[in-house]
Amino acid sequence: MSLGFAEKLSYKENVGSVGMSEIFDPPHVLQQKIENLVALIRKSKHLVAFTGAGISTSCGIPDFRGPKGVWTLQHEGKGVPEASLPFHRAMPSITHMALVALEKAGILKFVISQNVDSLHLRSGIPREKIAELHGNSFRELCPSCGEEYLRDFEVETIGMKQTSRHCKCGARLKDTVLDWEDELPLKELNPAVEQCRMADVVLCLGTSLQITPACDLPFQTLRGGGRVIIVNLQQTPKDKKASLVIHGRVDKVIAGVMHDLNLQIPPYVRVDLFQINLTYRQFPRFSDKKYVNWTLRVTSEHGKNAPLQFIKSVEVSFLDRPNLRTAILLKQPFLLKRQLISTRPFKISLKINFSDGCGCWNTKVEFPVNFQVLADGINHDKDDVIHKLKKTAIQDQCCGQISLVERKNLLPPTKEISIYAIATDFVAYNAYLASTGLSEDIPKSSGYIMRRLKDNISTEMPLKKLKCC
Repeated sequence: MSLGFAEKLSYKENVGSVGMSEIFDPPHVLQQKIENLVALIRKSKHLVAFTGAGISTSCGIPDFRGPKGVWTLQHEGKGVPEASLPFHRAMPSITHMALVALEKAGILKFVISQNVDSLHLRSGIPREKIAELHGNSFRELCPSCGEEYLRDFEVETIGMKQTSRHCKCGARLKDTVLDWEDELPLKELNPAVEQCRMADVVLCLGTSLQITPACDLPFQTLRGGGRVIIVNLQQTPKDKKASLVIHGRVDKVIAGVMHDLNLQIPPYVRVDLFQINLTYRQFPRFSDKKYVNWTLRVTSEHGKNAPLQFIKSVEVSFLDRPNLRTAILLKQPFLLKRQLISTRPFKISLKINFSDGCGCWNTKVEFPVNFQVLADGINHDKDDVIHKLKKTAIQDQCCGQISLVERKNLLPPTKEISIYAIATDFVAYNAYLASTGLSEDIPKSSGYIMRRLKDNISTEMPLKKLKCC
């Protein structure tokens, strides 16, 4: 989960059992249990997944109750553990992407998550097929009209407090993450209860099943004769109610399931958006000349004051105007102001340098500037642009592709607003045989390689970043 989220929570003396020992089923037992799970999934008509922090630990996000969990270390007086990468750059695990494949195959009907890391939505689970019981650190909600806003930055508050941004309807937005005493929102709770009652199999993944009332939801399926399966490295208080309990790493178990079901784990491509604002005003200076004051600003699509965390710096150069010096913008706001006497057209090149955690170093965007003629307006379908970018990144097996989404002009003063989409991460998840027990790379990306070993030790090894396409 989010370390920021853990630090923002109100103090609670008793958070339940922490620091529990991890249990690993012997390889032959684990394999037999995976086969049993596959048989249950094949027979299932309504499969529901119930997920906890354990499915995100391989993404570099610490859990709460494990040996190195947030609450475990706090209980030992060691403070909050460090994440291996920025929270907003965390990428979905094998388990996240496998659930996407199961949903697209029509096998998985619904996901209920206790996590606030937004990785289910980033991975591709449709919003209408997930209940985020405890909220989402990247989602804001309008209390007036109900509009939701999914951000690429972590919202600054928790406890359903007002944030600094406004809805299109004018109302102040609120965060969606619950504090200890907050009740589960009915918008998330009601469909979760309904889906658990409809389910014939509820698959609990990476959860200690200790937080009430969420932990009781999976067992609603028992009323209709359904089954509960628990995959977790520690014992849970609900183990005796489950039809099958698997003690193993969730990624390894789910990869084995996908192999036996003959389903591929899809690659993950992250697409981020940013905005370029070019504002200019012409003034007469001499009888035969004009001069132009112009401003270039690179901002978040969520507003000029919203953080643009995937960009570290911007290098601005002028391809056909050698007399104009290159400018390097090192911090937000990425802002450049210039004055030109000549108004003849020229071309600007922006080198976008990505922040740590992105899958490649940089990419470039070039566009013409003509102070005498307004650029043509463009309005592509954003979802279609993102889909094509992802498809291209998968074909190219890398990230860095960029595409224009929208361009519009405002007057006065003349302001040209362009929105671009960039593929900033690509991860290929290599399918592997859970039954072999061999060392496998899961996942393999331009930033990190997650490795599962025969002795159940997980290591994370930084790799050299790949060049962009």
